[in-house]
Amino acid sequence: MSDQKAWPTEIRLKNDKKTLFVSFDSCETHEYSAEYLRVCSPSAEVQGHNPSQKKTIPGKIDVGIMKIEPVGNYAVRIHFDDLHNTGIYTWNYFLELAHDKDKHWGVYVKELEEKGLTRER
Repeated sequence: MSDQKAWPTEIRLKNDKKTLFVSFDSCETHEYSAEYLRVCSPSAEVQGHNPSQKKTIPGKIDVGIMKIEPVGNYAVRIHFDDLHNTGIYTWNYFLELAHDKDKHWGVYVKELEEKGLTRER
């Protein structure tokens, strides 16, 4: 892909299945919680087909990752233990999630609060 920002050199799931580490050829290494990856899933189920359809997913504080499966040479599909597995995480999306974590997480926490939801339920 010509718009590829960086290429992963390692994808490693911590033994507790709650943390994913991704290292890139740009010398960046990022740590992602399973909860963060789940609530920011790039799937249509979470993101919708337009911004008005985006869903806030509560109760994922304890979600884990069961499996990571390659999708071509540009992404992975993450299988979560709540059986969600429709998101395709591109290498560029991993970088966006790392670089804009405060923004993504802030929006998520604000949406939970506005809707009377929590990370626990």
